[in-house]
Amino acid sequence: MPEPLPETLRHGSRVSLRSPGMTVSETKPPMQSLPIPHLTLVLGGARSGKSRHAEALIEALPAPWTYIATAQAYDDEMRERIAEHRARRPSGWQMVDAPLDLAEAIAAQPQGQAILVDCLTLWLTNLILAERDTAIAREALVAACERVSAPLVLVGNEVGLGIVPENALARRFRDEAGRLHQALAARAARVIFMVAGLPMRVK
Repeated sequence: MPEPLPETLRHGSRVSLRSPGMTVSETKPPMQSLPIPHLTLVLGGARSGKSRHAEALIEALPAPWTYIATAQAYDDEMRERIAEHRARRPSGWQMVDAPLDLAEAIAAQPQGQAILVDCLTLWLTNLILAERDTAIAREALVAACERVSAPLVLVGNEVGLGIVPENALARRFRDEAGRLHQALAARAARVIFMVAGLPMRVK
């Protein structure tokens, strides 16, 4: 069943998730009253709205926020996609590029500052193409996520719902993505699956 969205998150709104009657001048809420849990995993297909939803979750918290990007601009299309993502984000975001060393990038962020990672599957692609050990990298990422003191939102593409890929590399990528998502979902307090822009809470 789709998770009911607060009014402030419907239709992709970026309005802060404040309780009724709360004013802008009020002090920052303590960690236990923040509107998102310590670790959230947001999954979905292409153009499902997962990045926008993840950004809105983080933007419900006091700025500044850390955006850890794993994409690499190898061609004009990817450069345009990256530019589109950056253009829609407000100024409170601090950008960190981590195409390979994601666990280290998470660990290096300021204590208490909310973090968004977008996305896990691009990071996994980079690891495979760089011939990194994906199992070791996955374990390091899980450990880094468990040590973070602030809210952390991870975004990943669900690629295992279609037909079986015809080549070994694509099948390996699909399988590795599934293992990565399972490992993180097991530790996440909340897992959201995006369908046509609508969040469905599965955990």
